[in-house]
Formats: sequence, structure tokens, C-alpha cells
Amino acid sequence: MYHKEKSIQIKNSASALYNNLGVLRIAPRRLTYFTVVHANVVNMVSASWDGLNYSHRQLQSKEPNVATSTSLIMQAAFCALPSRDLLVVTSQKGIQMYESDGSIMVYWHALDTPETPTEQAVFARGISAVWENYICVGVSSGAILVFDVPSKGSNITLSEVLEEHKESITDMASECSGSQECIANLVTADDEGNLCVWKSGEEFQLLNKIPGFDMSCSSVKLWKGTVVAGYGTGQIRLYEAVTGILHAEVNAHARWIYSLDIAPFSGLLLSAAEDSLVRVWHLTMTPETNSVEVAHLHNECVTDTQICGAKFCDGDGYAFAVTGYDLSEIIRYVQS
Repeated sequence: MYHKEKSIQIKNSASALYNNLGVLRIAPRRLTYFTVVHANVVNMVSASWDGLNYSHRQLQSKEPNVATSTSLIMQAAFCALPSRDLLVVTSQKGIQMYESDGSIMVYWHALDTPETPTEQAVFARGISAVWENYICVGVSSGAILVFDVPSKGSNITLSEVLEEHKESITDMASECSGSQECIANLVTADDEGNLCVWKSGEEFQLLNKIPGFDMSCSSVKLWKGTVVAGYGTGQIRLYEAVTGILHAEVNAHARWIYSLDIAPFSGLLLSAAEDSLVRVWHLTMTPETNSVEVAHLHNECVTDTQICGAKFCDGDGYAFAVTGYDLSEIIRYVQS
């Protein structure tokens, strides 16, 4: 179903972080941007669709009053809002927002770090664009910062702080199907596997809390009102977002899941884990019975690689890309 394409070389290898791959497709320019985190640097590659042109850029973690920051970056993710695309980078010190090509930093938000070191590490992780003008970012305290983003310029403001989680945020996702009918449009996950389902607006509203089971939920997606969550057990669980009803549980991987992605137009689901496997599944919604079915379509073994990032390169799932710990390349697969 898929075959391997030519890999894209990156300047530094990928760190072993959840969801360590960002992909943004720029259709008018026939380009795709990729980001991979290595320690305190984001490696960025702009790749032309014909495979002939590649340009590289590196973004450093920033902190106030320091020329070169050693603060570790936890995640880099593209946020596509209707009016603009931004690249959001989270670290142990704060949150940086860039224009999508990485050229200009438009916003910096410092995290509250305690005067005296504590046992609790401080960092930001979990990034998602929500609805028309919000970007949400999770922090290690369990709080979720909601930023209001104007259609242009750098007048980004912190509009709300959601304090429902008690553990560090691991990942979050907005409704990716584009459907206006879905009540829930944000799901957030934490280190104990708890999931919170939200409705965005001037004030975000908590719709549902799906309890975890003391096992970290490392990656989460929201598609057509269904939460798709990947866990340290190697399982994928599908819940109805608003009610929390468990639709399906799949023993997908033998080890910790590091990344999930959904191709919203086709309902293809990508899962990648420490067991060196990337699997492609197909989700089917049956509105009459209000059920979701999962079928396994394909798997690729990336030999001797601890996979840490996997993303579809388009909304149909025609191609996907994979990163692995200590690998200095982005591996790509395309449908045969």
C-alpha cells in the first residue's frame, strides 16, 4: 500500500520526545515544511514537492537576558488558523511563536519558574490551534494556556488559563474534520492518561472528563466527535468525546506509543511506537448506530529505530513521514 521514498536529511538527530515531527503543507508554493526537535534546537526543512530543492533553518530555544539558551525544547508544532499559520515552540523556559517559515519570532511567553528549584520540572508541552483565533499550549503544572491570535501582527494575548488537569500535559488536539456540527473542538491529555474535552469560545467550556488509568496518554487526536488516544501500554482507545463512551480498544503496539495522526478527509489513522512499527488504520463512522470501526491496513517496520514522530503529509493520507531517536533523517512513505 505504501512504499519508501527518498529520505530528507536533517542537520541534527531527533530527540526522544513524543510527537517529534511537525508537517505543514504549503500548496500554493508546492512546498512542505518539516520540523524536528534536537535538544535546544528545532531543525526545520523546506522541501519542494518535486524533491529537487531543500532549504534548512535552525531555531534556538530562547530565554530572557541570555544570549544562547540551553533550555531543552519539548515540542515544535505548526498551528494552522484560517487567517495565518504559525510555528509554536515550547521549552523549559517558555513558549515561542514564529511565522510558519521560522523567519520571524512574533511572540514570546515566559513560564513561571520558581525562585528555588523544586522537584517538579517546569516546561510547556502540547500545542494546538483551536477554532478561528486560538492557540492552546499545555504546561507541566497541568494548566492550559489559551492565546488569542490576531489575523496578523504580534499582538497575541493570553486570554484564559484552564486549570482542570492535575498532571503534566502531554498532548492536545482540535477537531480535525472541519465539521461545524461537532460540539467538542479540543481534547487535552496528561501524564496519568486523563482526557479533558472542551468547547472553545470567549470562555472555554469543559464538556467531559474521561478518567485515565495511571498510564500516560502520549498522543491524542479528535476526529468527527471521536477522541483517539495512544498510551504507554501500546494501546489505542477511541472514545465518544462528549459522553466518554469507549467505542474501541486496540492493542496496537508492543511498546510505548509516541505519535498518532489522522488524515481527516480519508479517516486514515497513523500510529508509531517504540517497537519500531508504524501502522496505518482506517476509521469508519456509522452514524445510525453511533459507532466507530477500526481496520488495520498497513504496517512498516523501521528497523532498529525508536520512532518518536509520525505525521501524514496531506489530508488524504497519501504520504506520511517518520522520525526516529538519534536518526538524522526524515523517512517518507508514499502510497503505491
